[in-house]
Amino acid sequence: MKSCLNNDMKNIMCFRAKDMRFLTRTVQTALSTQRTLPPGGSREFWGWLNAVFNKVDYERIKAVGPDRAASEWLLRCGAKVRFQGFDRWQHDYNGLPTGPLGRYRIEAIDATESCIMYRGFDHLDGLKHVEEIKLNKCIYIEDVCLERLSGIENLQASLLKMEIVSCGNVTDKGVVSLYRLRNLEYLFLSDLPGIREREKTVDRLQTALPKLTIELDLA
Repeated sequence: MKSCLNNDMKNIMCFRAKDMRFLTRTVQTALSTQRTLPPGGSREFWGWLNAVFNKVDYERIKAVGPDRAASEWLLRCGAKVRFQGFDRWQHDYNGLPTGPLGRYRIEAIDATESCIMYRGFDHLDGLKHVEEIKLNKCIYIEDVCLERLSGIENLQASLLKMEIVSCGNVTDKGVVSLYRLRNLEYLFLSDLPGIREREKTVDRLQTALPKLTIELDLA
C-alpha cells in the first residue's frame, strides 16, 4: 500500500487546475492530520481520492475527444499511454501533447500500479485503436472491470494483446469473460491467487478463441 500512496501523491500534482481547486482543501487537511487518523482512516481517504480520480467528466469527453479524455484519466490515475505512431510511453500528465481533435490516438495502455477502477471505465468506450492493455498490480481491478472491458465493442475489434499480473481481486470469472475480445492474440496471466480452476478457465478461453496464445505463470 505504501507504494500506491506514493503514486497517489504524485498524481495529485498532475491534476488539471480545475480539479486541483476541487481537491486542494481536502488534501491539505488530510496531510496535516494524517498522523492522527484512526487505524484504516488513511486507507479510506486514499480510496476516496482514487474514486475522485476515476470520476468520468462526460462534458470533457465531448470537448476534447475520447482519446484525450481517456489519456487524462489514465495518467491522473498513475497509468501510461502510448499513442499511435509513437514509440515513447506518455506518463507526464502535464506533458500530454496538444493538437487537432483526434490527432493523438491511444494505441497501448500500461496501468501498472495505477488506481484505475470500474468507475472510470466509461472513458474506454470511445477508444477505437487500443491494441494492448497491461494490468499489473492494480489493486482496484476486479472481475466486473474485465467484464466491462470485454463488453466494449471498440475493444472487441481492436485489442490484440493483454497482460493481467498481480491483481488479487481477479478470479476465474473475470478471466473467462475475456472471450468476447474476439481478436485477442496474446494473453499473459501471472500471480493471480483468485484463479482456482486454471485448466478449466484456460480451456474455456481457448475454445472460444482458438487463435489466442495464453501464457501462464500461476501457482
